[in-house]
Amino acid sequence: MNPFLVALAVAPALIICFVIYRIDRYDKESHWQLIICFILGMLVTYPAMQLEAYGESFGLNQPGHLGKLILLSFVVVGLTEELAKFVALIGYAYPRRAFNEPLDGIVYSVMISMGFATLENIIYADRFGLETTVLRAFTAVPAHAVFGVFMGYYVGLAKFSKERKIILIATGVFLAAVIHGLYDFFILQEYYDWLMVFATLTLCISLYFAIRLVRLHQANSPFRYQTGTDTVTSKSPTDVEEAQIIGTNEVTDEIIKEMKKDANP
Repeated sequence: MNPFLVALAVAPALIICFVIYRIDRYDKESHWQLIICFILGMLVTYPAMQLEAYGESFGLNQPGHLGKLILLSFVVVGLTEELAKFVALIGYAYPRRAFNEPLDGIVYSVMISMGFATLENIIYADRFGLETTVLRAFTAVPAHAVFGVFMGYYVGLAKFSKERKIILIATGVFLAAVIHGLYDFFILQEYYDWLMVFATLTLCISLYFAIRLVRLHQANSPFRYQTGTDTVTSKSPTDVEEAQIIGTNEVTDEIIKEMKKDANP
């Protein structure tokens, strides 16, 4: 395989990994932990693709059939891939002591998603060449990151919730799978070419909310005022907007109160 094509397939995910690492401003995770999560994401890619192939063997790969297209997009592809990534997240990152704030859920989840997207991208690059690789750099790879943010946001909350762990984890997996399925539905359908525009629209809207979720966990980080990078006395416009976001999210506010109560008995 062309080394340039491999580099092009890998680069988008590595850029997103760097961005996520920078986002974790107040208590950065170990490089090794992040690398392991990335590798785990790659390792679960092949089993997920095998399960997808098994699902397609039941005749579901018929983009012209609405019912089968829905099953293919939301269950065979969306749910299968997000469950594979979830297994890596809940099996390795979630129990670790380094997972010590809700934002870590997003960081680890996106790292796993980028490992998944990287191997998937290499496989697609080998099969379909340069044009597909370039296209996926701006669509599929960022999409996997967005799915990872949604899952990681709720898994991060679940880690520190006493009473809503299962509900929060299920919500994270469900939302990631639904958004993934909706994105794939518009990509895979063969009814009208112009409907593929809605895949981009789905990605853009999801990205907007993903950024808000990241900022919400950033604003609520228990390490925020321990690093010296923020001061309690001054509030920037960003701080005010973050406070408004927090004020509209009762679930997050409740979890943060639990964390603070445990930290100061």
